[in-house]
Amino acid sequence: MDAVLALENGTVYRGVAAGAQGVARGEVVFNTSMTGYQEVLTDPSYAGQIVTMTCPQIGNYGVAREDVESTGPKVAGFIMREESPVASNWRASGTLRDYLIANNVVAIADIDTRELTRLLRSAGVMRGIIATGEVDASGLVEQARRIPSMEGTDLVREVTCAEPYDWPPPSAEGATEVKGDLALAPHARSRRPLRVAAYDFGIKWNILRRLAAYGCQVRVVPASTSAKDVLASGVDGVFLSNGPGDPAAVDYAIENTRALTQADKPLFGICLGHQILGLALGARTYKLKFGHRGANHPVKFLETGKVEITSQNHGFVVDPDSLPADVKVTHVNLYDGTVEGLRVIDRPIYSVQYHPEASPGPHDADYLFQQFVEDMDRRR
Repeated sequence: MDAVLALENGTVYRGVAAGAQGVARGEVVFNTSMTGYQEVLTDPSYAGQIVTMTCPQIGNYGVAREDVESTGPKVAGFIMREESPVASNWRASGTLRDYLIANNVVAIADIDTRELTRLLRSAGVMRGIIATGEVDASGLVEQARRIPSMEGTDLVREVTCAEPYDWPPPSAEGATEVKGDLALAPHARSRRPLRVAAYDFGIKWNILRRLAAYGCQVRVVPASTSAKDVLASGVDGVFLSNGPGDPAAVDYAIENTRALTQADKPLFGICLGHQILGLALGARTYKLKFGHRGANHPVKFLETGKVEITSQNHGFVVDPDSLPADVKVTHVNLYDGTVEGLRVIDRPIYSVQYHPEASPGPHDADYLFQQFVEDMDRRR
């Protein structure tokens, strides 16, 4: 079946349908990872976005239950240059096409993703529509222009959990599957576990896997849970998760995080959680032209000078010029110098913009989970 990708600037790409039939609407972005398409599909941070994979062939190792980051795909749509018709992996439970159809993900293949990526880099990410079958391309362009902008949009409410739950939930298939060399943390605890409250702004399961591997007892709470309720539960530390949308629009999370910074508890944030922490501390955020999305981004840890290769997925960043005097920048992106890490001076409150849980991707930053555990130990 034919398929069309129409962008708000009038550009139209014609290809073939590679997933479910229908229409997908969202912000069109690109990801430079060579592997990890299933993790990308199921990452709640991609809610509201149509993801373009720059690697020319996608789907060659199929799909496996160990590789999910949530209960199912969260992307608005999916774009590939070439879709692999086979699944060449002993773990695979099926092909990528079957997975997309089963989960109602509209996808397009056989378009020039290199040209599309160059367009998004020069013009910036833009709103777009994928539609399958016989369609009016000019009408799709007009529809794309009416899609709400990502700026000012709270998508956290669409992906957060409805009720608190302890990790792992018994019904979540693939939740406890161990992955790669970091299946067991080097300092997993044998005595009473540390209790962590993890705010679910769109949390990736591998973050929870890493906390559990370090011996933490994790309770995941909805994004709107009050700081008072979290602190009353007697936790040893609080985690702020990744998630989609504009951080400045999640005012309830900013308010709760501001209250948490006044408590004597270690506080650790990743991605959207990093941005929300920055806003809670008095800083501002702004939207990047085309964002950082991939598993190969260099970040410098200013304290040691070490360069970490990181996994990233974000479209907003913290403005360093807006940070208060008691907050320092700890990490910077070597591509464009943007802020990749923050820490409150003399308090165990810190965050990173990238993804230290790194699945798929490099393991350079796993030490941050160990640091969080050690800070909670000292506070206990």
